[in-house]
Amino acid sequence: MEGIEHRVLNVNGINMHIAEKGQGPVILFLHGFPELWYSWRHQILAFASLGFRALAPDLRGYGDTDAPASPTSYTSLHVVGDLVALLDAVAADQDKVFVVGHDWGALIAWALCLFRPDKVKALVNLSVVFSPRNPKRKPLESLRALYGNDYYICRFQEPGDIEAEFAQTGTATVLKEFLTYRNPGPIYFPKGKGFVPPPPDTPIVLPSWLSEEDVNYYACKYEKTGFTGSVNYYRNLDLNWELTAPWTGTQVKVPAKFIVGDLDLTYNAPGTKEYIHKGGFKKYVPFLQDVIVLEGVGHFLHEERPDEITKHIYDFFQTF
Repeated sequence: MEGIEHRVLNVNGINMHIAEKGQGPVILFLHGFPELWYSWRHQILAFASLGFRALAPDLRGYGDTDAPASPTSYTSLHVVGDLVALLDAVAADQDKVFVVGHDWGALIAWALCLFRPDKVKALVNLSVVFSPRNPKRKPLESLRALYGNDYYICRFQEPGDIEAEFAQTGTATVLKEFLTYRNPGPIYFPKGKGFVPPPPDTPIVLPSWLSEEDVNYYACKYEKTGFTGSVNYYRNLDLNWELTAPWTGTQVKVPAKFIVGDLDLTYNAPGTKEYIHKGGFKKYVPFLQDVIVLEGVGHFLHEERPDEITKHIYDFFQTF
């Protein structure tokens, strides 16, 4: 795409694919599920033209980056370790970089800021807030109590189980179902039934911001790797909880901006709006400078509204 360069580097013991373009201050873009570096294609081109060096890796388990076999190799400590090694390799001349994350990429970005705030100049996170560790209850226990066993994250836990269902549904269809999901409620996967409510028998209609070519790019990569690496992130929620015990109660002390769509299932999760707007979020991210809620926008906001998201990111980062 229009001069975006690609290379593979060995970092932290794995081969990591990165897409990059531009010269100047580094912006590290971190994708979520079920995406790849490609979800940042609009921002990479825009920020390269604005005088930045945009870097977007495929995180471990995704795309053209290695997928370690062990499910426990996908903790936040492993993934943050990859990013620190990546920055040491490609941005050694910059003490700190800008970071932008979405979905799992946002969770990893929060973790990067928690573990290594010395690496981050400022952060823009999309869709997923920083959630303080609850020392009294593991995440999966909380999710099952709230949503039940058919909730998608609960269904993702058994190795091989959801992969078999995805294989039966078909890679491109699974990706379309996720990428076009605009119900502000939670996703459920009753065993053997796929998405609820199920898609109609007619083909899934793609929104204007998502082309068949885009879906084909994602599908091509997932056909090659399968979904196991990406789903393994969800299988480490409780292990992450155990490993991050030393950070219980710690604040994220990096300048931050948060953007979410009002139709995003994350924004509509129980208690999230109150946490964001009534002081809880700011308590744990004291340098949170702005919260933007976009009307009529779903989960994949950086693809749905690329120019708007780029402007929000640029307006924030140019103040540093």
